[in-house]
Amino acid sequence: MNENITINADGIEQIALKNYTEQAYLNYSMYVINDRALPNIGDGLKPVQRRIVYAMSELGLKQTAKFKKSARTIGDVIGKFHPHGDSACYEAMVLMAQWFTYRYPLVDGQGNWGSQDDPKSFAAMRYTESRLRKYAELLLSELGQGTVDWRPNFDGTLEEPEILPARLPNVLLNGGSGIAVGMATDIPPHNLKEVASACVHLLDKPKSSIDEICKIIKGPDFPTEAELVTPKCDIVELYKTGRGSVKTRATYDIESGEIVITSLPYQVSGAKILEQIAAQMQKKKLPMVVDIRDESDHENPTRIIVIPKSNRVDKAALMSHLFATTDLEKNHRVNFNVIGVDKKPQVKDIVSLLKEWLKFRTSTVKRRLQHRLTHLLDRLHILDGLLIAFLNIDEVIKIIREKDKPKPALIKKFKITDLQAEAILNLRLRQLAKLEEIKIRAEQKELNGERKKIEQILNSSAKLKTFIKKEIKADTEQFGDERRTQFKEREEAKAFSETELLSTEPVTIVLSDRGWIRAAKGHDVDPVSLQYKSGDNFKVAAQGKSNQQAILLDSSGRSYALPAHTLPSARGQGEPVSGRVTPPSGATFEGVVIGDEQSDVLVASDAGYGFVCQIKDLLSNKKSGKAVLRCPKGSRLLATCMVEDYKKDWVVSVSNEGRMLIFPISDLPRLGRGKGNKIINIPSKRAAERVEFVSAMTVLSQDSVLTIYAGRRHHNLKPADLDHYRGERGRRGNKLPRGFQNVDRVEVATSVSYTHLRAHET
Repeated sequence: MNENITINADGIEQIALKNYTEQAYLNYSMYVINDRALPNIGDGLKPVQRRIVYAMSELGLKQTAKFKKSARTIGDVIGKFHPHGDSACYEAMVLMAQWFTYRYPLVDGQGNWGSQDDPKSFAAMRYTESRLRKYAELLLSELGQGTVDWRPNFDGTLEEPEILPARLPNVLLNGGSGIAVGMATDIPPHNLKEVASACVHLLDKPKSSIDEICKIIKGPDFPTEAELVTPKCDIVELYKTGRGSVKTRATYDIESGEIVITSLPYQVSGAKILEQIAAQMQKKKLPMVVDIRDESDHENPTRIIVIPKSNRVDKAALMSHLFATTDLEKNHRVNFNVIGVDKKPQVKDIVSLLKEWLKFRTSTVKRRLQHRLTHLLDRLHILDGLLIAFLNIDEVIKIIREKDKPKPALIKKFKITDLQAEAILNLRLRQLAKLEEIKIRAEQKELNGERKKIEQILNSSAKLKTFIKKEIKADTEQFGDERRTQFKEREEAKAFSETELLSTEPVTIVLSDRGWIRAAKGHDVDPVSLQYKSGDNFKVAAQGKSNQQAILLDSSGRSYALPAHTLPSARGQGEPVSGRVTPPSGATFEGVVIGDEQSDVLVASDAGYGFVCQIKDLLSNKKSGKAVLRCPKGSRLLATCMVEDYKKDWVVSVSNEGRMLIFPISDLPRLGRGKGNKIINIPSKRAAERVEFVSAMTVLSQDSVLTIYAGRRHHNLKPADLDHYRGERGRRGNKLPRGFQNVDRVEVATSVSYTHLRAHET
């Protein structure tokens, strides 16, 4: 920047605005990255968190101490180490105290520290009290043992640690999030036992692959007990790249027909869930839910009750919809972006991150041992001096009493060092006279033993690794706990379609002769008695539900699907089907089908050919429909019939010449489309010339009564009477009684639906 500075004629320094702003923005960016937003790999803390923890330790607020007003602590933090906003600083402290935010909280709070429903509902710092939790010992216990580098605070009056000497990789245990300039970090929390085991494994086998480590660290472990539904292969890939996402899903139980949500995903508010579900109910997007309530209390932090409309509601499907449309299932970003040992930010894979932390830990342990060794050597050196003084106690006392400058005299007389002379002079004469050889030599022996152990550890990489492993295992025993987030591979959450969200009201679809359609509410409707336009009459009707598709079939064998809930009400005369679909020229609508997609339907032509298909085979999204039945030349489609039981039902077909044939419907094939098989034998030439054709067809169940209508007369055929007409598929059939051979229609007496099948016009 100095190169860009120029001095004008008046001696004033000048710099181009472009250069100044570029440099200023770069400085700000680096400050945010290194000193604000990103955690350090060593202790896993951001600067503000580190300063809070250190300030609390300096105030003596350990686990055994009395609680102290949070305002006092925050005052120390912002006054000594972190000159920023007190509210932001206090919020950082609150987050470290919330069990639902931190997997292993660092701060123990007394008072209102927020709730899972509203994490920011905590009381002001003047009302709350705080101290450190026992877990904070993992960050602070080695602080005064030569393990850290110190730097001046913001005004240079105090010193603060650059990084706390963490005994476990807190960066993974509690995770962290932050947004810097041009980069961000999102590290989910993990289980202490798993992470510690992975560290021990890497110490034993430094060349372990990510796949091996992923067998130990199975995935994130969030504070809440929601399920982790991300496939394991995706989690492994996440750990390999350091980037990705995981999904957590709420857990629920069924109690007395009610859905009880017992846990929520990480950082999800129960109040928000209630709001989201209530909003859907208000917009009539959840007709199958009648009520929701929150029964959460101190014993059950999460207990949200969802009450379905009835026991018939598919609760698994309902919850799948709620998972897809609310925060009951949440996606968590993962980005292992941390400031490394080299003080540079980098996205790391799980193995690189753990190895780098182990490098940091090894360096910390070495520094701690070296600091202790230096202290031991200094003490042993002093003890050697004290032993000399003890052996020459009279002379030492004499020199001290008589000499104006006893230190040089002692050094000269006994050939001791300045440090030893200083130690002797620092003892009072009374204490000096009480020196005992036994005590000195006992202390020397003890310290020498410790010194040898430390030197052995420092001089052997294998012993150093073993020493670090023992400490990690000891900390695991003390602070480790079981996993909270369980792994459950679930099917992907699927929201209800628009049709499924509709209320399932019973409806009767009515089609007229001229192709006008309408939907009447309920199944107790007499479609014949409805009002029709002049010259128009009832043709066919079908019963179903409002959330199903009404399928129309025309005389050419094409099918068309219309959502039942979009059809006009039966209060009016309906609307022409041709306004919604485009049938072939000259085609007329002959049948209506509505029901479950798995239901069976008989589709046949009046040439005597047909097959059984499912309703789903008839569905079509096109206005031009779908070709289902291939009608022989000169023939037309008959009105379709619903099949209740494919294995037990019978087909009844009647020709215009008064012949009737009954055979098991199972003799007909199941097809998706085509011509079908021969039902009743009608010569193809006679069918093409429309001399002979099928005038009526229906499906008959066992023990049903068949009614034949011929003009104004009708004839009931009981099961025993029908035996005469039973035969093999494709036969000619037997003649009906005289007077009933010109059949207009046939009806099944026990049929649940309105299946009025009219004779075809010649």
